[in-house]
Amino acid sequence: MSDEGGTIKKFMYVNRKAPYGTIYALESLEVVLIGAAFDQDVSLAFVDDGVYQLVKGQNTKGVGMKNFSPTYNALGDYDVNKIYVEKESLDARGLTVDDLLPLKYEDEDDDWAEKDSICVISSAELAKLFDQQDVVFSF
Repeated sequence: MSDEGGTIKKFMYVNRKAPYGTIYALESLEVVLIGAAFDQDVSLAFVDDGVYQLVKGQNTKGVGMKNFSPTYNALGDYDVNKIYVEKESLDARGLTVDDLLPLKYEDEDDDWAEKDSICVISSAELAKLFDQQDVVFSF
């Protein structure tokens, strides 16, 4: 989406909820994929219990829900490669970047080199990113 001047708007989707128990995480992922399919400039932020959405090795048998975490691997195919995880949220939950899915994208500007999509940043850095967005959706 662009404004009247043709400038592409920046959309950030903020994920604050655990992946299962509510519909928020799955709905957010679906909205992100739809937006990216329509060439939106999409970025994702994971804060609070939302960081659990990116934890690798999820087993959902006990909650009776389908494990949708493998869908995050498709984000790079939709040119969604700006994925921010708040460091303080990881720290509070005893997690590190090594506990997260190894999300990658191919950088066409760098001879299709495979690069990490996830960037762990401080809450202060995340606040600055929020200010740079045209639209922020919170799930």
